[in-house]
Amino acid sequence: MHDQPWTAVPRLVAFDLEGTGGQDREREAVLEVAVVPLDDGCPDLSGAYHSVVNPGRYIPPHRWISPGLTNDLLGLAPPLEHIRPELAARLGDAVAVGHNVRVDARLLELCCPGIRLAGLIDTLKLARFVHPHNRRLGLTALLDHYGLTEEVNELTGSVPHRALWDAVGAALLLGSLLRDIPGGADYTFAQLNTAAGLPDATGAEESRSHEDDRSQLF
Repeated sequence: MHDQPWTAVPRLVAFDLEGTGGQDREREAVLEVAVVPLDDGCPDLSGAYHSVVNPGRYIPPHRWISPGLTNDLLGLAPPLEHIRPELAARLGDAVAVGHNVRVDARLLELCCPGIRLAGLIDTLKLARFVHPHNRRLGLTALLDHYGLTEEVNELTGSVPHRALWDAVGAALLLGSLLRDIPGGADYTFAQLNTAAGLPDATGAEESRSHEDDRSQLF
């Protein structure tokens, strides 16, 4: 796999989870999931999976709760145990792409410890490499920079900070960032992993609060 072009890597998916926030610690719950396969480096919406998730409890309003994820909507959604098999089928042994993806990997490990990712590709880490002097490296700012916001809107019919929008945004951003690196569009997976990979699928760095993490996401 490592010697393959990054666009040919099997089971390369864009991935996003929305949760209740790291302040909940071991009680943090998943509120929304999205998994979007990449086909030749591009998001394949025909094979995407997206669901709102019932956390089984009332969620107090906080500014980091994704827009539209009201308790009324969440109460009508399936619980995590009902969609866990779908997540396992789509994420097990997959290489997951996301913006500040360690946050999503941490929540996945907490709530679905049986699902093992094969690797993590972080578009935030790649953006820091491509734009070392830019401090506006949130997902929405970078998508605006590359003129991708309208494309994400049209592909998803969603809004920023929702799981499907963020997953598709990260998938499109990955290709744009690589095209800003001389020869980056032709990177092997090994080269991509050097530039944007994280050391493990659980995020080995010291955890920060989810509120602080979201400042890096958007």
